[in-house]
Amino acid sequence: MISHEVTDVLRSWAKGLAAVRRNSVPIETPWGLRIDEVRPKTRARCLVFRDDLDAVRSAVKDATPPHGVIIVATAEDAVATLLGLSWQSTPPEPIMTTTLRRISSSVPAGYDLSATIDAGVINVRVHSEGEVVAAGYAAVVDGVAVVDRVGTDPAHQRRGLGTAVMNALAAAAIDQGGVTAVLHGTEEGRALYEGLGWQLRSKITSFTHAA
Repeated sequence: MISHEVTDVLRSWAKGLAAVRRNSVPIETPWGLRIDEVRPKTRARCLVFRDDLDAVRSAVKDATPPHGVIIVATAEDAVATLLGLSWQSTPPEPIMTTTLRRISSSVPAGYDLSATIDAGVINVRVHSEGEVVAAGYAAVVDGVAVVDRVGTDPAHQRRGLGTAVMNALAAAAIDQGGVTAVLHGTEEGRALYEGLGWQLRSKITSFTHAA
């Protein structure tokens, strides 16, 4: 059974993800939430809050091919068996939260950091010689900042750029009324986030229809 606390975290993440990617507001369903996306591609992203397979069967009706996505927080093996080979899954990935703190951002010599806000979406970028080498996005919904698409070019990693991006996103989110934050990360990025005080709240598995 998915706890109410985890459900609340996932609900905040879904709402903020729709905002940061400028998609429609999530639609409440008997099994969870559906996000109708146009960015990065047109598809229905179905977040299943219930942990029974009947809920997944219902969600499948909305997650239509070719790009529909089913997201579950538990029982990924049973879901994989139910969906069959026509659906491809990710490994379980972390959903993490933190209380926002304002920490100054600094980058090494030769890098420049900028933060802009467009229609409520925060965009932090780090440039080197005119090229974007690290970036991240966030949007604040109901006091919760959802951090999205944080990344650093492999040639510029291990120089503190990811930390600088995260700190700049946090500061801008606080200015936008953010109190707490949530993100969906990868296991590779988990160490960075934990080092900044983020805590694991759940893991999710995404199933995408194999077009």
